[in-house]
Amino acid sequence: MEEIGIYIFILVGSLVGLWVILYFIPVGMWFSALLSGVRVSLIQLIFMRWRKVPPSVIVKAMINSTKAGLTLTRDQLEAHYLAGGNVINVVNALISADKANIPLDFNSATAIDLAGRDVFHAVQMSVNPKVIDTPPVAAVAKDGIQLIAKARVTVRANIKQLVGGAGEDTVLARVGEGVVSSIGSAITHKEVLENPDSISKVVLSKGLDAGTAFEILSIDIADIDIGKNIGAVLQMDQANADKNIAQAKAEERRAMAVALEQENKALAQEMRARVIEAEAEVPKAMSDAFRAGNLGVMDYMRLKNIEADTGMRDSISKSPDSDNKKK
Repeated sequence: MEEIGIYIFILVGSLVGLWVILYFIPVGMWFSALLSGVRVSLIQLIFMRWRKVPPSVIVKAMINSTKAGLTLTRDQLEAHYLAGGNVINVVNALISADKANIPLDFNSATAIDLAGRDVFHAVQMSVNPKVIDTPPVAAVAKDGIQLIAKARVTVRANIKQLVGGAGEDTVLARVGEGVVSSIGSAITHKEVLENPDSISKVVLSKGLDAGTAFEILSIDIADIDIGKNIGAVLQMDQANADKNIAQAKAEERRAMAVALEQENKALAQEMRARVIEAEAEVPKAMSDAFRAGNLGVMDYMRLKNIEADTGMRDSISKSPDSDNKKK
């Protein structure tokens, strides 16, 4: 039994040792590279393990590039992997660009990859342009009618502008701005409805793809809907505002008139009080005149006759018969 246990221990140890040897010395991977025409030594594969670089990724990338007719060195691929790049994605992008006759070198591809953009997707977009649907864009023509337009923008990647170029959001914002400007410059909304392609021509002529990672191939107006009559709404709002202002001014004039009327009434009451006060002083003045001998009985009777005559004249002038005679 002890001998069987020793044999099992030796077998397990041999398997573990073989696995360790094959892990650090990937003979199978070296043999595959050799058959594919890629020259890489076993020592280099072992050094990759020590540098924390997976040999399978580097060998696969070298095999793919060699079969595609590209010349890439092991040091280039290792350096890009250690920099945090996606080696397989870069190699696939270089292969696709080479087959599509798109000028793209290794340094540009790695720079795009390290910038955080998918270089392989960018190459595919250069071959197969992408269609971007803009959100509804509302604009108002000069006649006050609102139009809601939807556009489809066909773009392809601009490889040279992928590093530092603006993205899709900038393209959509510029296209929306161009649509608003084009509709706003139209005299009537009917012109836009009759010739929607005029919007595309105006927007394309502005070079909206400058400084972006895309090249705009075409802008097509997919749909145009009629919105609100903004001009009428603004006129109604202005009319309501003018009405409110007029009402406020009328209320102000009415308040001033009421205040003036109250002031006149107060002034009339004050004048009446003064008259009554003056009339109250007349008997006193007459009595003083009697005492001083300045006023006699005949003078007093003459004054009374004048007052009676004046009262009679006033009553005659206010009677209805006098009004009929005047008519």
